[in-house]
This record gives sequence, structure tokens and C-alpha cells, in this order.
Amino acid sequence: MKPLIIRLFARLSQTLSQFAVAAVVCILLSMALSSATWAAQPATLLVFGDSLSAAYGLKEAQGWVNLLEDKISESELNFKVVNASVSGETSTGGLARLPAMLESYNPDVVIVELGGNDGLRGLPLKSLEKNLRAMVELISRSGAKTLLTGIQIPPNYGVRYTKPFFEIYGNIANSEHLALVPFLIDGIPQQPELMQADGIHPKAEAQHLILENVWPYLEPLLRESAIK
Repeated sequence: MKPLIIRLFARLSQTLSQFAVAAVVCILLSMALSSATWAAQPATLLVFGDSLSAAYGLKEAQGWVNLLEDKISESELNFKVVNASVSGETSTGGLARLPAMLESYNPDVVIVELGGNDGLRGLPLKSLEKNLRAMVELISRSGAKTLLTGIQIPPNYGVRYTKPFFEIYGNIANSEHLALVPFLIDGIPQQPELMQADGIHPKAEAQHLILENVWPYLEPLLRESAIK
């Protein structure tokens, strides 16, 4: 009788051991698949600007932000691009919209391209700087990195306004230790054939030049964020 009981217990123990091994294997496979799925999730780049980034007067596919998506893909960076730019947006409007954008998209990097409409409307420079700094602070608190893009306005506004306007971007970048695109559309207004009839917005033929202005400052941020 005892040998029979011993054999039964031995078989039971063997069966339980097999089940335990199978369970452990299943758990490990599940963890591996979950890790792989998590690793494959793209980071998010939020482009937060005005008409210069919203492909004003162009087809959306022609805009520099759309070209940026292709550039990121070619560079084998695992990022999705969200373009939250709105034509006519001021820094005040941007500041009001930003919290919802950060909550909705939880970006890793944010390009802030605002202020041009403030300048064109002759709005107070102190308000522009205050709004930009507030946006930078919100982005920092969210854990994302900021790329600030500098803007210049036409010289007919007078040097007493245009010079301090342009300097705001450099001052903020220096004090907040931000990456800065000195002038988003640098090299384009000097070529009238590349500008739309309004003299403010670049044509489709100039969009790749905007990307060339942005990419050297953006790529390091993307690669740094990708590592994390």
C-alpha cells in the first residue's frame, strides 16, 4: 500500500512541477511581450505654433511640420508628431490652450512657435515675454523639453519695437537654458519669390528651408528624449 501511495505522490509532485514551470514560462513571456510593446510606443513631439506652422495658404501636406514627420521617420527616431498650431494664434491664446494640449498628448518635446501675431498687432512686449515664460514653465512642469523658435517682424514696425521683440526669444532661451532656433524663417524673406502675396508666409517651395532651420536644434532634443 505504501509504495502505491508513494508513487501517487511522486506523480502528483511531477505534475505540479510541470504546471509550475509552465506558469512561470507564461509569466515571463507575458512580461517580455509587455516590455516589447512598451518599448515600441513612440514618444510625442508637439508643435505648438501659429500660421507659420499651420501650413497657412498651403495644403497641409506641404507644410514644414509634415516634412518634419518624414525627416523623423528617415532618421529612425520613434516619435509621432502632433501639430497643434492655429493660424492667428497669439501668445495669450497659446497660453490659454497649452494646459489642455499637454494633458491630452503628454508630449516629450514641445516646439513653441508663437509671438509673430503679437508683433504684427503691436501688442505689449512685456505681455509677450510673460506669456512665453509661462508656457515654458508649464512645459517644464509636465516633464517635456522645449524648443523655442525665434521670430522677427517686418522692419516697418520700427527698430524701437522690432529689436527688443526679437531679443525676447534669446533672453528667455538663455535664462531658461532652452534650445533656440534663432529665426524660424531665416533666409526666406530675403527672397521675395519664396513668399506668399501677403509677404508674411513662406510658399510651399520654402517649407523645406524652414525644416532646415529647425532640424539642427530639434534633432538633439529628440535623440536625448528617445534615450530616456
